[in-house]
Amino acid sequence: MPSDVFYLNLESLELQAERVIDPTLKNRPIAIISSSGSTGTIVVLSSEAKQEGLYKGMKVSLAKRKNTRVQLLPYNHSLYQRVNQYVYKTISYFTPIVEPSEMSGFYMDMKGIPTSKHCIKDIGVSVLKKIESRTSLFSVVGISINKLVSKIITDVIPGSIHEVSAGNEQCFLEPLDYSVLPTTRQRSVWRMLNFLVIDKVCHIQSMSNHLEEFKTLFGGYAINLIDEANGRDTSPVKPPILRDHLLEQTILAEDTNDNEVLAAVVQNLAEKIAFQLRNRGQISKNIKLEIHYVDGYSSNRVGRVYSPDDICVTRECKKLFAKANNRRVSVRTILLDASQLTSYAEQKNLFFSSESRDMKISTAIELVRQKYGIASIKTANIFHHLNPS
Repeated sequence: MPSDVFYLNLESLELQAERVIDPTLKNRPIAIISSSGSTGTIVVLSSEAKQEGLYKGMKVSLAKRKNTRVQLLPYNHSLYQRVNQYVYKTISYFTPIVEPSEMSGFYMDMKGIPTSKHCIKDIGVSVLKKIESRTSLFSVVGISINKLVSKIITDVIPGSIHEVSAGNEQCFLEPLDYSVLPTTRQRSVWRMLNFLVIDKVCHIQSMSNHLEEFKTLFGGYAINLIDEANGRDTSPVKPPILRDHLLEQTILAEDTNDNEVLAAVVQNLAEKIAFQLRNRGQISKNIKLEIHYVDGYSSNRVGRVYSPDDICVTRECKKLFAKANNRRVSVRTILLDASQLTSYAEQKNLFFSSESRDMKISTAIELVRQKYGIASIKTANIFHHLNPS
């Protein structure tokens, strides 16, 4: 059986993207934070920042009190998503069967892809070179017969490319810490392994020879744990279901439950969606507003817009927000996702309707925005609440 599953890992994609955009950040201690407010935390940090005593998950307030040389950068989701999508398109040149895994990883099914001199590593090298030449990003590739082992390779072996040939999965996993296996992240499994003083995959492999006792200890997780410890994984590489949609989101600089500020954020997002709808001559039959709170809870509501003018889209989005925001907890992120897009044909009436008036206003504003950018014109409440003096 050939090794034909790649796992491409763009290590610390967020940091790499920031350093590509701003080369002066190279070799400097930087940390990317969820927000600058009191509840903000460090999401990603460079090795230089770790040397300054910072760590992932540290409160931003504590990091600031340390008074280090570390530069704190806001989490730029739109930038990282654009980089992710560009890499996805780049590697799709090698195979159409690509499955994104979080922000910085991709599984690639290379079955049936011709190799030079029958060496699958040659393709891996070509993938890495293509990404570096087009994006200046560093990445690594793990190659094996399945997704599980390919990903573990990139987690534990330094270097750009490594292959575990078919039949050697068990031997490869034997000396590794059990934490490389996904099922061990389940709390009950983790606690049992610690209770049994088990720390290596080889210990799980030997225990699994006594199946009934193993099931007694690990219950419903036993079979998955056995399969993973022996490098077995039959899950296919699944490309995402592509759908045409428009997505806008704001990660608040300061977590808040101030209704006026949140209303301004919603209006700002709604106007960005409306601007894109008008450019495409479309309306959305399914627009979802999603709220993410600081405690990890989220809430959403779904509606539709019948006209792509700013007033219509904003009105609908504010209604959705009022229905979705039923908690007193501070908000961290608001997201708008417009899908089920269809062509828009303005109704030609004998009478001057409020809808056509709104469209004329929006079209006039759009002419300015197309020339000077979408942020060139803002309504008073957006400017007041999102651009404090």
